[in-house]
Amino acid sequence: MAKAGQGGLEGIAAALPRKGPPPVELWNPPFCGDIDMRIASDGTWFYQKTPIGRAALVKLFASVLKREGDKYFLVTPVEKVGLVVEDVPFLAVELQVDKPEPDVLRQDLGQVLRFRTNVDDWVDAGPGHALRFELEATGGLKPYLHVRRELWAKVTRTLFYDLVELGEERVVDGKAMFGVVSAGEFFAMAEASAVREFA
Repeated sequence: MAKAGQGGLEGIAAALPRKGPPPVELWNPPFCGDIDMRIASDGTWFYQKTPIGRAALVKLFASVLKREGDKYFLVTPVEKVGLVVEDVPFLAVELQVDKPEPDVLRQDLGQVLRFRTNVDDWVDAGPGHALRFELEATGGLKPYLHVRRELWAKVTRTLFYDLVELGEERVVDGKAMFGVVSAGEFFAMAEASAVREFA
């Protein structure tokens, strides 16, 4: 992959597996160096400082993205190359709120928040796919969704406002917290008394 990278994106893509979701978590190949690839904070992928315009290529690279500590890599069964990720690799760009009918045969989990990422993965917030909210330097909140394998998506500002509209207040560890529920889990955004500052 690293050698092919010098010949362009097509060479890199040719080295990647194409059938089904690759078992990246099982691969631990040798590190072959960094390539000039970057994922900007707005979700745009760049190769040699030029945006990658082909969505199919971005999806292919996203499928073999791996995080180890604070570093990101593209991996195949035989090699691993580093790339730069400015914030997190994905954006959550669409939200569907599913409110299933109660099922007497299973526990009713209430509403499920389904997010589509900028690489067309659908992720249901809930067990295994947490929402987290970080304070920004400006005092606002920055929301994130866990996608897979320690890879996260930043939730767009528009969807964040949708989450605030869906929010509710609950007592967590003796504190009144404002947050949102999905698949039976409550994800706290901030103390209820501070919510008006973020909305």
